[in-house]
Amino acid sequence: MNQYKNPTWWTNENDSAWERTKAAFKRDWDQTKHDMGGKQPDTDQHVSDTVKQASGKEIIPPRGLPAWDKAEPAYRFGYGARSYYGKKYSKWDDQLENELKRDWQTTNPDRKWNDDREYIRNGWIYKE
Repeated sequence: MNQYKNPTWWTNENDSAWERTKAAFKRDWDQTKHDMGGKQPDTDQHVSDTVKQASGKEIIPPRGLPAWDKAEPAYRFGYGARSYYGKKYSKWDDQLENELKRDWQTTNPDRKWNDDREYIRNGWIYKE
């Protein structure tokens, strides 16, 4: 049922821990959207909202922010990587980043490291 490609070090324990953490990430994600002017938990955009945004009376959420579904694989990867690499690396540094970049590109060749790096790093840090 797993829809993701996992690096060789990924375990069932990572899946279990990720599912518990995913709910917290979603709440954080919803709060971020709320802070950018969205209606939570759904944007629930109505004509009156559009009019307020067009007239400058309400903040327009910036374009280009990825949907949760697009960001989740990177958050998930970073979160799981902390379990695997956390004993070797106590903090995010260039050496860790190079290892994670290699793993990410091997596991997800259709995604770009630079597009996902911050989500991966946030996933790593979340487990601190």
